[in-house]
Amino acid sequence: MAPETLKNKFEIKELELNSLLEITQAINNNLPESSLYKIYHFTLRANHNIKKLALYVLDDQWECKAFHGTIHNYNNIELDKKFLTVKEIDYLENDDTSIPFGEFDVLIPIVHKDRILAFVFIDGMKREDGRPHEDFTFLQALSNIILVAIENKKLARKELKQEALRREMEIASNVQKYLFPENLPNGRRLKVEASYLPHHTVGGDYYDYIPINRNQFLICIADVSGKGIPAAILMSNFQASLRTLIRQTPNIIAIVEELNYLILENAKGENFITFFGAIYDHTLKTMVYVNAGHNPPIIVDKKNGLMLLDQGTTILGSFKTLPFLNEGFLTDLDDFLFFSYTDGLTETLNEQGEEFGVERLKELLMEEKDSDLKDLHQRVFASLDRFRGNNSYSDDITLLSCKIST
Repeated sequence: MAPETLKNKFEIKELELNSLLEITQAINNNLPESSLYKIYHFTLRANHNIKKLALYVLDDQWECKAFHGTIHNYNNIELDKKFLTVKEIDYLENDDTSIPFGEFDVLIPIVHKDRILAFVFIDGMKREDGRPHEDFTFLQALSNIILVAIENKKLARKELKQEALRREMEIASNVQKYLFPENLPNGRRLKVEASYLPHHTVGGDYYDYIPINRNQFLICIADVSGKGIPAAILMSNFQASLRTLIRQTPNIIAIVEELNYLILENAKGENFITFFGAIYDHTLKTMVYVNAGHNPPIIVDKKNGLMLLDQGTTILGSFKTLPFLNEGFLTDLDDFLFFSYTDGLTETLNEQGEEFGVERLKELLMEEKDSDLKDLHQRVFASLDRFRGNNSYSDDITLLSCKIST
């Protein structure tokens, strides 16, 4: 080999080594992906054997991240699906430069752990007789270093995002847990029972029992749109506001109007809450309630039979002034079962796509009206499980029941 040729080869290898060192340093300096693609692009442009180049990388879809010397603008050209099966270096036969990818003579897949990360299309790396001009060791090494580093950045971002989501759900779960009352009455005359089955780690369901005085208590159930920390914070503010308002006034209409105003101010119309709240008076044997867009609770009364509590208004947090707001009022109510729930119960689907529905629930409550409340809840869930078959639950389910006995 002539000394001049040997010298040229040595200089080329030295340039390649320096390029790899530069790339490694850039990766160690944690440069953004865009900068790494630029370094890759300019490094290969300096290689006079590579006349044309296009780099396609798999993000959510195949995208061209760098190209030069080409007739076509590959930023606007989708990767031809026929190349997806290429696992090794392929010498392309199509010489029609008028069509995309016809201007390249070599395709190099960049593989990492049996997964294709990218495809490099190049032209100018073959002699006229069709044999390789030189080996592709440097091009493959450079591509692998860059693309594996970028893949690691993607994985790191994904892990950080998942950890942030996990932490958010954990915080929201703790917030929601503190919203539920720790103790519910279980005396001879008054019993209250609640069950909560979350579909995800955190749902938007809320229930409460709030004693007002010796004769009165408020019982309520609600469901906020959305999930995660925003929904949990909104429901936390809702609970705090409700507990403050009930100490100031027993007027359920005034309470609901103020809650609607506060939700609208806090959520700016992006979230809403369905709500049912009722105040029962032991002495007067009356119940006054407002249903704000919630699934109507059911009362099974020994004197009057089964009733749906559907008087009230629409959802809270969507209208500045609540339309057709009115209160329901029941009298002579002293021996009854009150049962409320969120829509995850009645909207549970079976394998045929049918909803569990209100009618099945009404039949079940009539059958179980004399049962202990814990047993009642267990039988409701058992009935749901039989109904849904192999279908999974699609939403949170909250049950809140109350029994007044004479």
